[in-house]
Amino acid sequence: MRFFNEYNYLADGVITLRLIEQNPGDDEILPYYYYDICDAQGPVGKISVRIGENAHSYYNGHLGYEIDEAHRGKRYAQRACKLVLPVAQAHGMQRIYLTCKKTNVVSRKTIEALGAVLLETAAIPEHCFFWRPGIELYCIYKLDLL
Repeated sequence: MRFFNEYNYLADGVITLRLIEQNPGDDEILPYYYYDICDAQGPVGKISVRIGENAHSYYNGHLGYEIDEAHRGKRYAQRACKLVLPVAQAHGMQRIYLTCKKTNVVSRKTIEALGAVLLETAAIPEHCFFWRPGIELYCIYKLDLL
């Protein structure tokens, strides 16, 4: 996969995303861009956008984000997700899957605020690379990028 350097730095006036890594992936992990999420004071979290689809992407999703506890409640995750959507589009993706644990109400609200539609609440199959005994149910959302 070819990475696009024009997405190394993304901003919306409140947060900036600074590229940490472009990873080519492997048989299980999709290629991805990995960013620091920063506000005016510095890093507040991280986000990745995974490019393409494979047997794991439906359950693992295409976006992964985390906001440091001291910076939660400011909608930084939602802003960061919006900033990386053009990266997926530039790679020809017409839709992405977003997933989170069923009990992660905050993440579910972030995903729903993006306009994603809940497809199902599902058990993670044993063939998925992140499955483990006792893993809780995941909410699987789809967001059309067209």
